[in-house]
Amino acid sequence: MTLKNYLLVMGVLTVFCWGIFLFVANLVDPTSTNWLGFVLFYLSLFLALSGVGALIGFIIRFIAARKQLAFNLVKLSFRQSFLFSLFIIFLLILKSQQLFNWLNLFLLVIIFTIFELFLISYKNRR
Repeated sequence: MTLKNYLLVMGVLTVFCWGIFLFVANLVDPTSTNWLGFVLFYLSLFLALSGVGALIGFIIRFIAARKQLAFNLVKLSFRQSFLFSLFIIFLLILKSQQLFNWLNLFLLVIIFTIFELFLISYKNRR
């Protein structure tokens, strides 16, 4: 797959995921839905945020680091957008359960930082 095809497919799928998110957000009533409504809401938001993050992260990296291969930039931006989207979803779930506070935020930042550092060191060992 060429870089142009990747950007086109990723852009179309991201717009599609945002459409699904808006549809689910309008359809689901948070006061009367069951667990499936919440799963669909958070999953569609996660996919939409991941797509936007991967595209924006790749474009910024592509402009800033012209010497690196595009494939490596795609992998890095997708991994980091995946982790950042997961971080946002965890924060929203904590907020919806009234469990969000500064300590939980600090612990989540530490957990995701350690996980990212683990992934970086694992890549360097291989």
